[in-house]
Amino acid sequence: MDFHAHADPAARRIIFWRHGRTEWNSNGLFQGQEDIGLDDVGREQAARAAEILALHRPVRIVSSDLTRASDTAKFLGELTGLPVDLDVRFRETAAGAWQGLSFAQIDEKFPEANAAWRGGDPLVRAGGAENREEVGQRMRIATTEAVEHLNEGETLVIVSHGGAIRSGLASLMGLPSLVWGALSGVSNCHWSALDEQVRVDDALYTWQLREHNVGIGSLPSEPVEG
Repeated sequence: MDFHAHADPAARRIIFWRHGRTEWNSNGLFQGQEDIGLDDVGREQAARAAEILALHRPVRIVSSDLTRASDTAKFLGELTGLPVDLDVRFRETAAGAWQGLSFAQIDEKFPEANAAWRGGDPLVRAGGAENREEVGQRMRIATTEAVEHLNEGETLVIVSHGGAIRSGLASLMGLPSLVWGALSGVSNCHWSALDEQVRVDDALYTWQLREHNVGIGSLPSEPVEG
């Protein structure tokens, strides 16, 4: 794959990079906004993926403030010499009572809500907290603000979380929330890229998905939420 390929050399690009693996990922626990750090595998993933992402020559890195994301971002920051800006709006979905539970436990304790969540319902609240539409909205607003600092042809890397990235991508592309489930999740330390297509005005953009769930082939896949 040509990691420098743009549909238009003047197009601005956003790369959404999911954090590396954590122990909770490995154990199949729903992290939500619990602040869980990377495990040894996650740090290795981040170091290897950062070498590839540096080839995109990003000009800015913005990360969720949760440790697993900000520590992932630091690997790219060290390679590129860029600072890592933190923004709480790039956090994972707040999952309330589901946080810290396995997916089997969630299904047992909250069968109806979990069935709706797994079915892609954009309005069901994870553990009684956030729903996907709310996550998509905050991701879209924060991303649009970050993109305003880019010049033509420049690349922004946003380091975030599996569920938040999927909602953010779908919202930025203007997809109806009822079909967001058609977009696959993002594995640990994989990334997705959007290229700007049309500048509508100073705040609204049209984005095209150019890469999705891309990563080094030997990186293990993990649960996509968290």
